[in-house]
Amino acid sequence: MTDLRVLPVEGLPEVTKGMKIGELIAESAELEPDDIVVISQKIVSKAEGQVRRLQDVEPSERAIELAKKLGKEAELVELILSESREVLREDRVLITETHHGFVCANAGIDSSNLPEAGTVCLLPADPDNSARTIRAELRTAIEGQGVGVAGPSPLLSADPHPLSHPAVVISDSFGRAWRLGQAEVAVGCAGLVPLDDWRGREDSSGRELQATVIAIADEVAAAADLVRTKTSNTPAAIVRGLGQYVKAEDGPGAAALHRPPGEDLFR
Repeated sequence: MTDLRVLPVEGLPEVTKGMKIGELIAESAELEPDDIVVISQKIVSKAEGQVRRLQDVEPSERAIELAKKLGKEAELVELILSESREVLREDRVLITETHHGFVCANAGIDSSNLPEAGTVCLLPADPDNSARTIRAELRTAIEGQGVGVAGPSPLLSADPHPLSHPAVVISDSFGRAWRLGQAEVAVGCAGLVPLDDWRGREDSSGRELQATVIAIADEVAAAADLVRTKTSNTPAAIVRGLGQYVKAEDGPGAAALHRPPGEDLFR
């Protein structure tokens, strides 16, 4: 049975454009090879310059019309439209499919936990690539640390291609169509098996499973959120004990979790 631990990464500074998040986390946390580092989308977007001032946005006629209908700022609606490939619902809230392939409210644009009034935060342009970049930064930072007071880092190896080193998940809060409340999901990941396909295996009674596919990346994202509340200024956490899902290769990323449109019964 898996012994699972979730540890907050404390002491991170306010992240601004250009900062290397992997380096910051490596300096603030003691990592083990099979850890999964879960990072709030918000600080990734900040580091990548994905913050916009509403006063700099010129709304289109469509944005103005939708803003009146929904009681939103036209500038915000314009950003939502620009970040979306398709608007799926425009009743009370805008549900869109983003250019990444996420189906979510307001294209994932958020105004919470931003130091400057009148600004909003967009999702990273390519969250899986962001996760791969942060994972590489973690590895480089750990290698640069070399030997510490406790001896060689357990993440270092004479083998230039170790079996594994910390995986990275970038998480964000999404609503659920079938349930109340929000939960964290993975919008990007690297070094982690995002889905565990149990189809074809037998259950405890010997019956063959037909439809069971476990969303490992989403479950890791949700677990990490339990130790970093919205007001705690703790934008990262370590999930430890799931080494069977951590791989040396970066893997397919969270894009593997997208439901193909042809299988979406709610469109």
